[in-house]
Amino acid sequence: MSYNVLIIGSGGREHALAWGISRSKELNTLYIAPGNPGTEPLGINVPISPSGYPSVKEYFEAVHAFAIEKKIDVTVIGPEQPLVDGITDFLEEKGLKVFGPSQKAAQLEGSKIFSKWLMHKYNIPTADSESFTGETVLEDVEAWLKVENEKWPVVIKADGLAAGKGVFICKNLSEASAHIQRIKDDPSLRKAATRVVVEEFMEGEEASVFAITDGRHAKLLLSAQDHKRIGEGDTGLNTGGMGAYGPAPVADSRIMKLVEDTILYPTLGAMQVEGHPYRGVLYLGLMINEEGPRVVEYNCRFGDPECQVIVPAMKSDLLRVIMATVNFELEKEEVEMHDGHYCCVVMASGGYPEAFEKGMEIHGLEEVSEDSMVFHSGTRSENGKVYTNGGRVLTVTSKGASLSEAIDAAYRDIEKISFDKAYYRRDIGAKGLKRSS
Repeated sequence: MSYNVLIIGSGGREHALAWGISRSKELNTLYIAPGNPGTEPLGINVPISPSGYPSVKEYFEAVHAFAIEKKIDVTVIGPEQPLVDGITDFLEEKGLKVFGPSQKAAQLEGSKIFSKWLMHKYNIPTADSESFTGETVLEDVEAWLKVENEKWPVVIKADGLAAGKGVFICKNLSEASAHIQRIKDDPSLRKAATRVVVEEFMEGEEASVFAITDGRHAKLLLSAQDHKRIGEGDTGLNTGGMGAYGPAPVADSRIMKLVEDTILYPTLGAMQVEGHPYRGVLYLGLMINEEGPRVVEYNCRFGDPECQVIVPAMKSDLLRVIMATVNFELEKEEVEMHDGHYCCVVMASGGYPEAFEKGMEIHGLEEVSEDSMVFHSGTRSENGKVYTNGGRVLTVTSKGASLSEAIDAAYRDIEKISFDKAYYRRDIGAKGLKRSS
């Protein structure tokens, strides 16, 4: 078989997916909408993106028209927003195959209140929580924390999508009030926080476990550990992710078995019972301690930057796995990962995740060794030059026989790249090294 594939998205995750799919012997033509300068050598970039259309429906219609014109066999949805908006339902209702969950299933990420309700109902291990709705939700949260809350720290979570920036760890009431004011002052955060979850702070070490599922069967992929905070030592504001490595030593074979038995399959079963079978990639964000793993959050797609670690680590043909998923034949497909360790480091614009400038010329991309991969996120090209065009600009991914070798290789190559006011954390993987030693 030979397949035409359309990838939706423009970030580092989509570049990694394009890289993985482009290596398949079963690929005919690969399209990326809209893609970025990094995806140009791997397929055909298509100028279709949500920003180019006045409504979500018109954007979906443009994707559908293109898929029909190019005889697309499967559409792979990279970002969470189109999934939460219902792109899978829209395309499947028109007879197209889509790798990604339905709108109802994507509530696992799109609504923190829904995911907490599901976990509590089906006894999936997670933190205790309180949910808040209504026109005065932020004032209600602050009042509850002043009067009812008996234990600090707590975690305040915006119910909706917030690009990884809607979670606030609060050590005391003063910090909580400051974060609530921050939400009020930021239009995008305020939009995501029309409903709010306040949950207990879970002690332990975070890790992410990824699975591909057709709704009935699932295949575990590599575990990984993201680095959400902007500052070294996990300090400062949350970001979309500043780097990752895998496998995560904290998620050993015992933990992975517990994840499968107490979280992954119970979640898939719960979604089946609720009438929203889940298909695609399920991201399990976990807190792990001596009691085992508990769910911090679900995501309904590959993480970014974790995808830039997981896809290079896949030994199996990614496109074959995707086709087995959409054809409900995943049980028959072997999913294998390469041996070794992988590390990726994100290079960001100075000022991110707050205000930052765009348009800085990027130097040194051609100097990166062949053993590392550069995945573009916020870039644009013009007259043969590449410029910054976002907060997280690019990711450098490297492999090593050990975690320390992978980390060293990633930093050797990211140091060859430069642009004005570039920033990256220099401690990606430090927790893994400490645990391994």
